[in-house]
Amino acid sequence: MTVVNVALEQLDVVAGRSERNRAVACGRTQVAFEAGANIVVLPELTISGYVTDAADANAVAEAVDGPSASALGELASRHHGLVAYGFCERAAGKLFNSVAVVGPEGLLLHYRKLHLFDREKIAYTPGDLGLPIVETEFGTIGVCICYDLRFVEVMRSLSLRGADIVLAPAAWVGGFDKSVPATGATGHVDAIRAQANLDQVAVVAVSQVAGASHDGPATLGGSAGFDAYGTLLAGPLSRTSADSALARIDLAEGRAARVRGELIRPREDRRTDVYGLSYNHQPQ
Repeated sequence: MTVVNVALEQLDVVAGRSERNRAVACGRTQVAFEAGANIVVLPELTISGYVTDAADANAVAEAVDGPSASALGELASRHHGLVAYGFCERAAGKLFNSVAVVGPEGLLLHYRKLHLFDREKIAYTPGDLGLPIVETEFGTIGVCICYDLRFVEVMRSLSLRGADIVLAPAAWVGGFDKSVPATGATGHVDAIRAQANLDQVAVVAVSQVAGASHDGPATLGGSAGFDAYGTLLAGPLSRTSADSALARIDLAEGRAARVRGELIRPREDRRTDVYGLSYNHQPQ
């Protein structure tokens, strides 16, 4: 497949209301597939809501092969597509802020957030699965979560290892940038645009929104998708309410972005004799 339709499904989820959130996620996923999506991207901690208290997180945690994988996997199978969703994972007595990508054959990719933000450090264990990628009929997919996007090594590593598209579930809040505009794109979007261009990889980031309306964190919405040139394909979505969009990603064009001219080849032009990046101790 050369052109992939990726749905940005920005949700207003409620902390601690797993069954409610799962039903919303499944409903929106169904609609997205019916609208022509090949891949549906849901926010960080979609199922649990944005919980950072350890006891609350434990109460809504589930295994990677739990009820959310079953429900969303069934939709992925029925529509022959992929679904990426965030959930609070319980494994070996620990809690992780995780993302799963499910498809017709079941679980395709399992990621645990490497860079925990603020009070997440109280509830969750830092990720221990690295930065996995997976080859699919919709391109090579990589995943990261929210705050991971503020560490340039993450996107660079995923791109150099072959990712065509990076899916980034998020629950964007203030606290990193000096200020947050009341409307329009936030600094999160600006950062993604730059990295998509510099790393020659498409990026789809989908945030929670409106958490403050039900006593949760002030999640900012503003989800967006960019191609491998940093061109805006979808969004920024609403800053105040649930929203959705479809980003059309041309995989061939994205791979061509790695060569910008006869003598402009960003990956080959890297001075790895002067600096380098390693992933799991392997040079990139």
